Amino acid sequence: MPSAEVDVGAQLVRDLLADQFADIADRPVSLLANGWDNFSFRVGNDLVARLPRRALSAILVEHEAEWLPRLAPGLPLPVPAPRHLGQPGHGYPWHWVIAPWIDGRHVIGASVDSDAAADDLGAFLDALHRPAPPDAPKNVYRGIPLRERDVSTRRRLADLADRIDSKRLLDLWDAALASPPYLGEPLWLHGDLHPLNLLADDGRLTGVIDFGDITSGDPATDLAIAWMLFDEPARSRFRSVYGRADDAMWERARGWAISLATSYLAFSADNPPMADIGTATLDRLSA
Repeated sequence: MPSAEVDVGAQLVRDLLADQFADIADRPVSLLANGWDNFSFRVGNDLVARLPRRALSAILVEHEAEWLPRLAPGLPLPVPAPRHLGQPGHGYPWHWVIAPWIDGRHVIGASVDSDAAADDLGAFLDALHRPAPPDAPKNVYRGIPLRERDVSTRRRLADLADRIDSKRLLDLWDAALASPPYLGEPLWLHGDLHPLNLLADDGRLTGVIDFGDITSGDPATDLAIAWMLFDEPARSRFRSVYGRADDAMWERARGWAISLATSYLAFSADNPPMADIGTATLDRLSA
């Protein structure tokens, strides 16, 4: 992961809360995660504070704060729509957010009914993938034409040749590039939909988190989750419930799965769960 550019601990969060949100400042604060883009702290029982850990990710929480509260009411699964946008302070330089806590654990660590998950996630993406306005956040890595990822994906396929079936995956990649490009209007996308951003409990999905990469474009980007999470029967069920993936979109989605999974595997030496997602996804694709 990129190094954190700021030092953030529970005491800093307490100080920021005391200055800006006095009504919740007496709640216990504990570190949840030190992720790629953000530090996450649990605040009491029902809130989470997310603070960017580097300048490049600072704008991402602002995107969430602006757009996710507008989208959340139309979505069939809970999402962490920010309730408050915090200000810089106590030496911390960027905006930060307070969002609701969503019960559940990462889907790869939970016992989940695959058919139910396919139904829930297909319906969620069908609801999310609606036309986005012209001022929706831009993302130069997600929602873009698949061909713009060709050079980097081919390089990773070559670099990982001793760990994956690179010839089979390269054939699939070429087939994805040969599929017709997306010509529809840009749709809202999660942008970073992988199993660590899905929560589950009691066999069902309970929430979709981390919308920092929220953007618009080709929905095939999000549909790559089908190969990250499901075997073939559940993947077909997911596609059917989603209902709008023609053959060209599905082929591009498979290409996105290749591109994203090779990235997870290549750049997660210090993040074993992401590396495992990359390996499992590429194994499904190779099969």
